[in-house]
Amino acid sequence: MGATARLGVVGGSFDPPHVAHLAIASEAFHALGLERVLFVPAAAPPHKGGGERTPAGVRLELTSLALDDDLRFTVSGVEIERGLSYTADTLRALGARYPDRELVFIIGSDSLLQLETWHAPEELLSLCSLAVAPRPGDSPEAIAAAAARWGDQQVGVLDAPLLAISSTEIRARVAAHRPIRYLVPRRVEEYILETGLYR
Repeated sequence: MGATARLGVVGGSFDPPHVAHLAIASEAFHALGLERVLFVPAAAPPHKGGGERTPAGVRLELTSLALDDDLRFTVSGVEIERGLSYTADTLRALGARYPDRELVFIIGSDSLLQLETWHAPEELLSLCSLAVAPRPGDSPEAIAAAAARWGDQQVGVLDAPLLAISSTEIRARVAAHRPIRYLVPRRVEEYILETGLYR
């Protein structure tokens, strides 16, 4: 019998999605031999604090536009549809939806370094393995130590490109009437400019 196919899962606010999200997903797809990568916009991310910036439906649409026609990627509205807050709940829902697949949760090293502050991290790791993309500014030694703490069988570090792009920066650039071309996919840029989002 063949090995179980694996699905990658990328969660986030995606407010807006940008090219670093896509580059990391592409690296994970290639390095780990994933069948597909699911992008899961958050309903109301518990780590972000403050009020919701952009309606969930808009962020879902932006994410769909970002993925365009890349057949390796697909968007999932599971968190928004079901009002899920915690990653463990999302992974449990995805596990029920894809019972014959292994789940690989793709995160940035900043999230790995804070994993003990997440809701039920041990339960989360019982539902998936982690693929970690190093973030600029996070030391390789700290990332390796955090990965080892949670178990080398459960946590792998990707050799992903270091792209210092953030959704916060993109929103600020739009508000200041500065260009965002090449920071976000073209269709995301067009949507933002046509609707006046973030102005």
